[in-house]
Amino acid sequence: MNEAPRAAVGDRRDFSERVAIVTGGGSRAAGIGNGRAAAILFARRGARVLVVDVERPAAADTVAMIEGEGGEAFAQAADVSRPADCEAVVQAAIERWGRLDVLVNNVGISGPPGTAIDVDLEAWEHAMRVNVGSVMLMSRYAIPEMTRNGGGAIVNLSSIAGLAGGHPSLLYPTSKAAIVGMTRAMAAHHGPQGIRVNCVAPGMVYTPMVASRGMTPEQREARRMGSLLQTEGSGWDIGEAVVYLASDAARWITGVVLPVDAGASAGMARMPVPASDGKRR
Repeated sequence: MNEAPRAAVGDRRDFSERVAIVTGGGSRAAGIGNGRAAAILFARRGARVLVVDVERPAAADTVAMIEGEGGEAFAQAADVSRPADCEAVVQAAIERWGRLDVLVNNVGISGPPGTAIDVDLEAWEHAMRVNVGSVMLMSRYAIPEMTRNGGGAIVNLSSIAGLAGGHPSLLYPTSKAAIVGMTRAMAAHHGPQGIRVNCVAPGMVYTPMVASRGMTPEQREARRMGSLLQTEGSGWDIGEAVVYLASDAARWITGVVLPVDAGASAGMARMPVPASDGKRR
């Protein structure tokens, strides 16, 4: 009988002595978004967490939550669409804790509306730098540090909008699909260095960002019902998936895209069930 892998000994989701960077780890409003949930869950499992947000107070609020539970974290303000800011984020983690093991690329914006015919070109370029460029830039500076430790894990946040058509705007699904492709390419490029790269594709979870857009109760209910499980997801559901993919429990998983969407992307939520005519076939 083969021996169990060393990582299987003990809790394979224990991040003690490890360092994680979570971008987009704050929240524009009170509550738990995807990045904040991931940061808190990493800390609960023993990680030291660098919480990154373009607005430092938002990151600091997440840090306060972590410290209130006895965890260790630090807030860093950065615009991760800028190379210098991304380099500074990674260096902050190294200077503070001496290593880097996990990177979560969670920054994203809705971007401009419109189709290829009428989308604003400057807004398109800006949104692509934020949604896609930030993933490349943060990884650019994180991977060499992970390699020095013998490997690490990167988890990119995409969306089920990047897995299928039907979105009213061109920018958002295009940028999210690009993250899927980047995840698979990076997994191939850096697997030999012991770096796993995976992707979480959230469905229509209800987060503070969604709530801030003024969603009506009717719209919220329609979102809930538009999945196979017909249950509403939260930032915690996304955070748990992120932590799993970054953990030793997923040590043999790389290059995958994990939809976390109550089955919405399975494409059968509204498929009618054929009526039986009572005859055997």
